Amino acid sequence: MKRIFIGFLAVGLVLALSLPAAAIDNEFGGYWRTRAYTQKDFTGNDTGARDLQQVDTRTRLFYTAVFSEDFKFVNQFEFNVTYGDVNNGGGISTDGTTIFRIKNSYANFNLGDFNFLVGLQHRILNRGFLFDDDFAGAAVTYKGGTFQIPFIWMKAYEGGIGKDRNDNDVDYYVLKPTFNFGNLALTPTVAYIYSKDASKWPETTGNKSVNVYFAGADVDWKFAGGSSLWFTGIYEGGDADLLAGGKVDVKAHLLALGGTVKFGAFDVHGQAFWATGDDRTTTGDAEAFYVPRGQMYYWAEIMGYGLSDNQASANSPADKISNIRAFNIGAGFKATDKLAFRADVWHARLVEDTPFAESGALGTEIDLRVTYALLKNLNLDVVGAYLFAGSATYSGPGEENPYEFVAQLSFGF
Repeated sequence: MKRIFIGFLAVGLVLALSLPAAAIDNEFGGYWRTRAYTQKDFTGNDTGARDLQQVDTRTRLFYTAVFSEDFKFVNQFEFNVTYGDVNNGGGISTDGTTIFRIKNSYANFNLGDFNFLVGLQHRILNRGFLFDDDFAGAAVTYKGGTFQIPFIWMKAYEGGIGKDRNDNDVDYYVLKPTFNFGNLALTPTVAYIYSKDASKWPETTGNKSVNVYFAGADVDWKFAGGSSLWFTGIYEGGDADLLAGGKVDVKAHLLALGGTVKFGAFDVHGQAFWATGDDRTTTGDAEAFYVPRGQMYYWAEIMGYGLSDNQASANSPADKISNIRAFNIGAGFKATDKLAFRADVWHARLVEDTPFAESGALGTEIDLRVTYALLKNLNLDVVGAYLFAGSATYSGPGEENPYEFVAQLSFGF
């Protein structure tokens, strides 16, 4: 099946290239990375259960058919290979069943003051604290002079064919206007997740009707010299009926603040965020900030995915920010046009007890990163990270501090 699809794709691209230049313009691009990494003691103890050393590659290919200024057909394809994975193209002959993904495929067209995106597409909401992922759906945006108002529909789960199967549909509805006031941008966001019976979707198993909303805003303020300040606040409310009986009221929130001050080639940056957790002594309320699917916010290298983005240290929420207080201070220095340094210190704590850890410090993490341009567009990133683990990370006897090394080659075109 994969070979048939690739064959049709190749034929389509050849036909597109053979069309008269006046009929269609073809835009090609892509991204490639190969990285090697070592991760040690991510369990917080000496079991070595999550120790890892491996090399992997990601390739993304972009193709856009430009019919006019008002009509484009946008596509993004991706495949990933772990070296030595004989089942997925990483072994000798590299002829395994490579995981080939269609990330994006959508029509982008304008009708008057309205822009339409219909198909498989990407969207970021509230910097990823709420959503940063691909989805199937549509976005309609009204573009004014200093503002734009998008309405977004995401189909999270399709119930299928049959009597009352439509009750199992899960949909996201989002309104996300942006207003610009000189150097200040304000983006209020309202998102609503609805399902009459969400029990079939694995992300909401155990729930029946779901009526959950998110109301928040992003504020971005830019200053002269490249300095900036930002804020995000989100309130999560609504309710859900449980299959086992009863109802839970959703009452959660997230607050985040960050900024960068630049002094020529040197910068000082920092951020802090706080997301509520579930107080296990309170019944009838769901107080943990929770998004069923789509949330993605990378932060520290070990506790928050970082460059390796494959696992986080024990009991950390990783990129799904919930039940955590964290803050960061760091500095960057661009030594030359080719060489840059970055250093960060993170401290994070759980807000509430979980089934796996008592509330307390996840730890204090030190991240160091060097970026060097080997050639035009070809970059080498080297990362070293060490977590002085706290009581919320340790899980069992033989306490150990997690650490990580990553080296990555990457380029875009």
